Amino acid sequence: MSHAVSRLRAERLALSVKPFVARGSRAPRCPQCRVIFSYCLCAWRPRVPTDSGMCLLMYDTEPLKPTNTGWLIADLIADTSAFGWQRTAVDEALLALLDDPQWQPYIVFPGEFVEPERVVSEVVRTPGKRPLFILLDATWTEARKMFRKSPYLNRFPVLSLQPEQISRYRLRRSKRDDHFCTAEVAAMCLEMAGDNHAAQALDAYLDVFTTHYLSAKHQLPLDEQDSVHQRLHTFL
Repeated sequence: MSHAVSRLRAERLALSVKPFVARGSRAPRCPQCRVIFSYCLCAWRPRVPTDSGMCLLMYDTEPLKPTNTGWLIADLIADTSAFGWQRTAVDEALLALLDDPQWQPYIVFPGEFVEPERVVSEVVRTPGKRPLFILLDATWTEARKMFRKSPYLNRFPVLSLQPEQISRYRLRRSKRDDHFCTAEVAAMCLEMAGDNHAAQALDAYLDVFTTHYLSAKHQLPLDEQDSVHQRLHTFL
């Protein structure tokens, strides 16, 4: 299995001066799902068609982190592109994607930090175009930097999410409950675009990934008949 994030990870590893070791564990991991082999979740990868596309701009070592959820998006959504973000250079393939007439790009970012005239709160389906959601895959501090220092994104509307729920993501800490992991943001975007089946599948896949990852971290037994797995099973 190879997708945009796995290829970006390989490119980033090739540039590393020393091997990247995930914090907290040196146990061998499945190269396909990034979880310790005995907790592998490859058999739980859903296959769901979508009309929407995802464009991940990933900050530095994000593709290398086993807790990164952009990988889950690429697992599920065929039209996922991933690019490493640099302040001083822009990948020509990224610019070509943003100029592709089949797509209507939206950069997803909190509207409170953006000029009001750029902010939209809904996805408008333009005839002949499909929504392309640009997600800044980084910590909040890094994402703000990326947003400010990426002038090639200034021509696109900013989709501001107004979620009612709090984040369920438990693999990294955040000081705020309204900070969501990348997969949660992608699922909300899919729902707004009318890709409801895919949104539900991605939410379910994130929950199973979290369960496997934390079970591996704490060496807990897995119950693949529990409600989390059964919810995802409906999308396999």
